Amino acid sequence: MKCRSCASALGEPVLDLGFAPPSNAYLSAARLSEPEVHLPLRARFCTACTLLQLEEQADPRSLFTPDYAYRSGTSRSWLAHVEAFARSAIERLRLDPRSRVVEIGCNDGHLLEIFAARGIPTLGIEPAVEAARTARAAGLDVIDAFFSARLAAGIANRRGRADLVVANNVFAHVPDINGFAEGLAAVTKPQGVVTLEFPHVLSLLRHAQFDTIYHEHFSYLSLRSARHVLEGAGLEIFDVEQLTTHGGSLRIHAQHHGAGRPLAPGVHQLVRTETEAGLAERATYTQLQRRAETIKDDLLRFLLDARRRGARVCAYGAAAKGNTLLNFAGVHPDLLPVVYDAAPSKQGQYLPGSHIPIEPASSLDAGDWDYVLILPWNLADEVIAQLTAPATAGTTFVVAVPELTLLRAPDSRTRYEAQRNN
Repeated sequence: MKCRSCASALGEPVLDLGFAPPSNAYLSAARLSEPEVHLPLRARFCTACTLLQLEEQADPRSLFTPDYAYRSGTSRSWLAHVEAFARSAIERLRLDPRSRVVEIGCNDGHLLEIFAARGIPTLGIEPAVEAARTARAAGLDVIDAFFSARLAAGIANRRGRADLVVANNVFAHVPDINGFAEGLAAVTKPQGVVTLEFPHVLSLLRHAQFDTIYHEHFSYLSLRSARHVLEGAGLEIFDVEQLTTHGGSLRIHAQHHGAGRPLAPGVHQLVRTETEAGLAERATYTQLQRRAETIKDDLLRFLLDARRRGARVCAYGAAAKGNTLLNFAGVHPDLLPVVYDAAPSKQGQYLPGSHIPIEPASSLDAGDWDYVLILPWNLADEVIAQLTAPATAGTTFVVAVPELTLLRAPDSRTRYEAQRNN
């Protein structure tokens, strides 16, 4: 296998999570008896450009299908995040009705709506037809397509280039990452700005976030590896922000070479931090396998112990990361009978691989659960604040990553093993 960024030969996998179905391939009841595709889930590290990446096993069109179930509008904290970003971008770049904003992977359009409400012309690009339809129903201009250098050139020629190009949690989702970067350059004005958000591989390694690895995520980026990709397309990173979203993300700001914005001190500082953390060394990544197996074993021990004691356990959040965790651990409805979720696009369906049914989040209040396993652990505090009835009834919340932890409240956390031994 060759590196998708620099074409260097890649060595043996640094992480092997076995075989799993695509994490967003939710199943209807009618499809439960049909054969289900399982693909190898293995990550390799490029010692030349330091990009951690999946083996390419699937065509993106088979992953980001027309009915792709993810919707950005189901998380209150994410909506607050994009609103704060939009306000900052408008002020920082002095955007007005003469400006133009393009968002790649606009999903249901919540970010673009904020710009549009200020009279700023926008364009969204979204390959998932149902998500694009939702954005279009809100009055937004959306193209149903996968973003590429060719599409970008067509947009630039027919509609003009953008002052701001945004791609939140999209950069890691493309197999042709070099072509994607070339497209960013093509659709951005000479003095325009590109902002990209993606989970930081440093957080993945520090906190054993192996469950963020799934087939839709082709690349796991550091500032250094992202800079290598963008520079190949004539773009330079001039600023970087470290975010708390998705368990630790980066927001990078890039411009065409020679655009003139000064390099922020934080760029060099973060590169040094990444180097000191060993992100350029293969041995740093191989440690993730042992930690993933420990998390898997602890989760199984907890679920088996709960069943032995007659305790009732359900899950909250039919998140892609949860599917990686459950399929790696081999969890099925006998140990986890139901998962609740707030997204109507997922309700009434079943998790891929594990075939655990998904029910509306509103139904959770009516249940009698001893434990709620929060699969999107990055939203644990938000989830607990929303699920007031179970919390009042004495339900204990649980997260499995980076270690099996019991939560009575956001500020009350106890390691499971420590409590059990008492």
